[in-house]
Amino acid sequence: MLKEYKEFLFRGNLLDLAVAFVLGVAFSAVVSALADDVVMGTIARYLDLESLADITLGPVLVGTFIGALLTFLIVATVLFFLLRAAARYQRSAEVETPDTDEVLLLREIRDLLDAQRHTP
Repeated sequence: MLKEYKEFLFRGNLLDLAVAFVLGVAFSAVVSALADDVVMGTIARYLDLESLADITLGPVLVGTFIGALLTFLIVATVLFFLLRAAARYQRSAEVETPDTDEVLLLREIRDLLDAQRHTP
């Protein structure tokens, strides 16, 4: 049972997921700092968000909600551009390589076998 548990822990998918989680937490901290300090600081210069912080609509603080909404939009935008760049990089990495002589020979054999099967 211990051997199976060890195999479960060290499977590639689980390790990839753990690395992705740790990177996600670190990335979240960076994007939150960007959203809170840089973007919200710039917006706060031009808009009076502190006056909105005191306004409530029922139990919702309007300023807090607007800040959370802007943070979400910034995170979503950054992720969009990051995934778009990753997809573009992946497509460029998938350049077709020329077939080797062995592959060409195997394709020819496959085509001959298919032709033999389909002849009456």
